[in-house]
Amino acid sequence: MNDTLGNWKRTQLCGTVTAEQMGQEVCVMGWVQRRRDHGGLIFIDLRDREGVLQLALDPDRDLESHKKAAQVRNEFVVAVKGKVSPRPEGTVNPKMKTGEIEIEVSELKILNRSETPPFMLDEYSDVAENIRLKYRYLDLRRTSVQENLMLRHRVSRTVRSYLDEHGFLDIETPVLTKSTPEGARDYLVPSRVNNGQFFALPQSPQLFKQLLMVSGFDRYAQIVKCFRDEDLRADRQPEFTQIDCEMSFVDRDDVMTIMEGMISRVFKEGIGVEIPESLPRITYAEALDKYGVDNPDLRFGLELIELTEIVKGCGFKVFAEVANNGGLVKAINVKGAATFSRKELDDLTAFAGIYGAKGMAWVKVNADGWQSPIAKFFTPEELKSIEQAMGAEEGDLLLFIADSFKIANESLGRLRQHLGQKLGLAKKDDYSFVWVTDFPLFEWSEEEQRHFAVHHPFTAPLDEDVPLLATDPGKARAQAYDLVLNGSEIGGGSIRIHDQSVQKAMFGLLGIDEDEAREKFGFLLDALSFGAPPHGGIAFGLDRLVMILAGTDSIRDVIAFPKTQKATCLLSEAPGGVSEKQLQELGIRLRKPVQ
Repeated sequence: MNDTLGNWKRTQLCGTVTAEQMGQEVCVMGWVQRRRDHGGLIFIDLRDREGVLQLALDPDRDLESHKKAAQVRNEFVVAVKGKVSPRPEGTVNPKMKTGEIEIEVSELKILNRSETPPFMLDEYSDVAENIRLKYRYLDLRRTSVQENLMLRHRVSRTVRSYLDEHGFLDIETPVLTKSTPEGARDYLVPSRVNNGQFFALPQSPQLFKQLLMVSGFDRYAQIVKCFRDEDLRADRQPEFTQIDCEMSFVDRDDVMTIMEGMISRVFKEGIGVEIPESLPRITYAEALDKYGVDNPDLRFGLELIELTEIVKGCGFKVFAEVANNGGLVKAINVKGAATFSRKELDDLTAFAGIYGAKGMAWVKVNADGWQSPIAKFFTPEELKSIEQAMGAEEGDLLLFIADSFKIANESLGRLRQHLGQKLGLAKKDDYSFVWVTDFPLFEWSEEEQRHFAVHHPFTAPLDEDVPLLATDPGKARAQAYDLVLNGSEIGGGSIRIHDQSVQKAMFGLLGIDEDEAREKFGFLLDALSFGAPPHGGIAFGLDRLVMILAGTDSIRDVIAFPKTQKATCLLSEAPGGVSEKQLQELGIRLRKPVQ
């Protein structure tokens, strides 16, 4: 039988006991991390969320407690009373917060026993993620995981405090709402009361936060759950958390400035890192030109160089044909990488192919000239022009991609980021921010022969581009802005359309006719007709932000109970089937899955 607490009261957490308490009596409780029997003395490492504390049990001090300690195994839950004492000479552990001290135990209670865990809970055991997620309640006892979640708590607390200081009101928005077009797939919730009809879980509180601005609340904020039924990866989850904000009577500079202050505070209070409150800005066009992607990692150089004009008349047909037919020829200079093996070059070519590139040309710049299968196709003057454009020197590796505007930029841009990781240029403790602005308002789908909104249908065009909605919408730019950190978009927002006529024009260009607009967004359109203020906002991915702060590569490491990349929960085995009775109540009949 296990002991009970009785009238015992814990005086503090294990990791908070300090050398300043030497000689004091304390009562601590927690989980046994390990037990060491030295043939007389027994030592136990006791763990709770604040750290590990060494317990010393001497049979001469308390024989009953020593006998109980002999029964103790890893993950037993125990409580002890004892005196804070210095560790014996030569046994101090400077790596532990409590490494100078131990507790000379005078009483011990076994509060609960534990089965042998399916894996070791120390920080050095290599455990498959599927096992960790199946036994997540055990994995959550590990110090690194607890530290991640405590960091997440500090970030959330800092965000709420900062936004409160700046006049934002924390207002909840509905979780059961209406399915709307555009964006990712909705998670649908069938209605029992209204058979045949469905709620949708919100992809974001977009419409409701705009309505709050129309309602005169001026500034709204919420740390809120959002849901998207989309393909997953390391930094995506089907349910995720946003820091969601909206403001009235602001322009994009106002939004960006306030958010810079928030991010600066988060870094300082979250991990003790000072970052400037004024962050650099580049346009979408500049980002694509220099880095190939709209979420550039600025921790390293490797900028893309356009060579289209230089190679238009060259003898290498692959380059010349692309250059003369409206495509792009771009390259990067990987300094000192002429030592790459043929296999490494083949691997880089295959990587670029993931993003649509049909091939990748390479050149090693040696003392006696170019080493490359394409060298023979260029005149000495052309070789010199390319080298000058790229700042090429002996020992450099030049990588070229010739393709359409989209493929050349994206494949070479992703290759640049891949090389930054491969060459160790992207340090985790180096934080490089950039705002990306002036996104296109629309993107054109050749397949569907229509425009899609790059952000969402409520994003306002730049004031000077409003006339383009009638004449050349493909050239219209959005009052949108993304905050990028180390190559990850951590936040994005825009100034919204507050003019009903502009919103109507936007819907028309997106192929949403008046009846559909009324059906899907009628309540927002009505609201805009009752005196909507100019307004805008932003949303930050809390999970992704904490992931970067914690220095981990997966947002599953900073979420208490995450889903796998197949959108399943290994712990609870969700999603699961439901009874026929439940389906009947909802008016739903299941088809057999297609084989």
